[in-house]
Amino acid sequence: MNSPLEQAISRMPATILLIDDNAVQAATRQTILKRAGYFVIAALNPTRALDQIGAGEFPAEIGLVITDHVMPGMNGADFVKALRKTNPTIPVLVISGLEEAEEEYVGLNVTFRMKPLMPDHLLATVHGLIRDGSHDSGQLTAQ
Repeated sequence: MNSPLEQAISRMPATILLIDDNAVQAATRQTILKRAGYFVIAALNPTRALDQIGAGEFPAEIGLVITDHVMPGMNGADFVKALRKTNPTIPVLVISGLEEAEEEYVGLNVTFRMKPLMPDHLLATVHGLIRDGSHDSGQLTAQ
């Protein structure tokens, strides 16, 4: 039997780190995910998010990272490469409007989805990634 603490932790919503330099898109996705019961931390700057992950500044362990691809200063692929150095197994969902960007994520163990990503598709992907860890039928792995 699990202890009361273990039971409480198992009922806690997964924490999602959402990185998108577009504040409107970030807020929209954050609202969708919060309504579905997730704890969502939005970040507009991928470099700052990496610093915060490295310093352990987030209030809970991150269970999933959702990132945009095109962002100023550091694109999503560079962010994931840096993240993978310290967090090789954390599930990552990349959402991009550029189909050709998918090639940049091969071998990085990410799930790639094209914009526009409708709310029901976003939630289905997120639920699957959180339930199964980094395993997703659409994930990109080394060929």
